[in-house]
Amino acid sequence: MVKYIIEGGKPLHGDVTISGAKNAAVAILPATLLVSGKCHIENVPDITDVRLLLEILSDMGAQIRRLSRNSVEIDCTRARNITAPIDLVRRIRASYYLLGAQLGRFGHARNAMPGGCNFGVRPIDQHIKGFEAMGAVVEQSGGYVTCDAPEGGLRGGHVYLDIVSVGATMNILLAATLAGGMTIIENCAKEPHIVDLANFLNAMGARISGAGTDVIKVRGVKSLHGGSYSIIPDQIEAGTYMAAVAAVGGDVTLHGVIPKHLDCITAKLREMGMVIREMDDSVRLEKTRRLKRANVKTMVYPGFPTDMQPQIAVCMCLANGTSIVTESIYDTRFRYTAELNRMGAHIQVEGKAAVIDGVRELHGCEVRACDLRAGAAMVIAALAADGVTIIEDAHLIERGYEDIIGKLTALGASIKRTENYDPRPLTAGVG
Repeated sequence: MVKYIIEGGKPLHGDVTISGAKNAAVAILPATLLVSGKCHIENVPDITDVRLLLEILSDMGAQIRRLSRNSVEIDCTRARNITAPIDLVRRIRASYYLLGAQLGRFGHARNAMPGGCNFGVRPIDQHIKGFEAMGAVVEQSGGYVTCDAPEGGLRGGHVYLDIVSVGATMNILLAATLAGGMTIIENCAKEPHIVDLANFLNAMGARISGAGTDVIKVRGVKSLHGGSYSIIPDQIEAGTYMAAVAAVGGDVTLHGVIPKHLDCITAKLREMGMVIREMDDSVRLEKTRRLKRANVKTMVYPGFPTDMQPQIAVCMCLANGTSIVTESIYDTRFRYTAELNRMGAHIQVEGKAAVIDGVRELHGCEVRACDLRAGAAMVIAALAADGVTIIEDAHLIERGYEDIIGKLTALGASIKRTENYDPRPLTAGVG
């Protein structure tokens, strides 16, 4: 397994460019299955989840050409409707978007239940509810999900989501794009990556309105054509670097961001005492004093994102006073707190809340990344800690963060990646 070795206590200074949004890319790539023609997609993050999806699409017969590290051309005109390899599907949660895309294009989809980060049960019942509202017959058995459209193809339907679900909203969008008639989805999620998926599909000829609101309407079209599209910046990657500056200290400017998407994170860090200046497509953060306590409750967008919960918790570990984090999205997302406590944090989990008593400093030790975002939190804690921290299972971090070693090293961090731990002392800037 991959390990990160980090020597902490070095403030971060400089500039970092934010990559394309993981949560948009992992839906847009399967969406290319719906397109007849070449899709030229820019600002694609070079992360493990993207590589896995490209491998799955290639296995299906898609013609894929890497134009640069962050630019890819995909032509799914001759793609085949096959069951994606189970070993790939189980490594990525977003593989469930293949169901909506394959059902929408071929009228049939069969894939294994998705994998991804393990922080609680995340059923796909709302996805299935949407497919069934369009006439599909869905069966779950033996760890697989099989979906079949009625004779004549999917037809427009009316879906009211029982809970606000990002994945279900996006998957229903995919299935409905080529369906006959109009599909109405109510109680939708509003995250920026949902808007980005709708914008991509519309750029290829879809007729989707209302993305970013509670109600989305999809007027089915007969086909989509090729075109060019650029993925939005990653809200969570940007927020992670913001939390890192808050915890570690320093002065950093994030480039290539959409400040509006960061409002919920910016507001909380300002409340904790950070100096934050917003420009057109950049944000500058400066830490001038010890952080103050704060409370956070994760919410659907535009509330504070659950994917930023572990990172903000590290900031609270080092803040003056007692903070409370309440998790309203996933029931078991606090496993990482045991790792932070090993580093000297004082965190007590009580049901869906974590009570955090701030400490002056954390100390380096051996910890593990429990999942993608928890792993990012371990990196932040290690950067702020006194001494050397070894993070095991760090490959999970690379599912969603492009070149995190290079970006942090450029900011002055002392971090290296290894699969065979070398106990020799680190030197500043090792990458």
